[in-house]
Amino acid sequence: MTPVAKIYTKTGDDGTTGLYYGGRVAKDSAVIDINGTVDEAQAVLGLARAEAEPGSELDDLLTTLERELYVLMAEVATDPSNRDKLTPGSTLVTAAMVDDLGHRIDGFIDRIEMPTDFVVPGANRASAALDLARTVVRRAERLLWSAPIEGSLVGPYLNRLSDLLWAMARWTEGEHHLLARTRPRRGGAPAAAGPGLAEGEGGTPS
Repeated sequence: MTPVAKIYTKTGDDGTTGLYYGGRVAKDSAVIDINGTVDEAQAVLGLARAEAEPGSELDDLLTTLERELYVLMAEVATDPSNRDKLTPGSTLVTAAMVDDLGHRIDGFIDRIEMPTDFVVPGANRASAALDLARTVVRRAERLLWSAPIEGSLVGPYLNRLSDLLWAMARWTEGEHHLLARTRPRRGGAPAAAGPGLAEGEGGTPS
């Protein structure tokens, strides 16, 4: 019989948790707070991906972003003395990863006219989840400043990612965005599902 892998180790019962490549820190330490917040953002991206058609552009992009966040969390969870052991693109955020986010933002801007005013979130479940993920990423970025990582690109990556998620949320809304300074409309036809959304997932801005 194949032995059952335990999902608990009891090693964290003392209020500490292990770092990548060794070492332990308190569970309420700054680096764990950052990674916990990134983990939260990754889970919210999963909510957005659950609304996408399997194999769609939205599904593929969100899968890529979720995987890249594992890379980022590995770097954050590494003691500075072990940074030389990290592998670019696997456990270390690279300039290419940051640049790719910028290129993706430019691509969305070229495809849909972005609003210049604050947008009321909630046109559909996918865009709402993307907006929520954006705010969690912003929180992770703020927390990073409490424990900056010297020579790291984690900060620029999170900064760029939050901008990308905003653009993606607007893209999934379609052509019409409910703006903060626009009076809510009464009635009207439901908004069409955004690109890559599962059938029937379009929301009604109201």
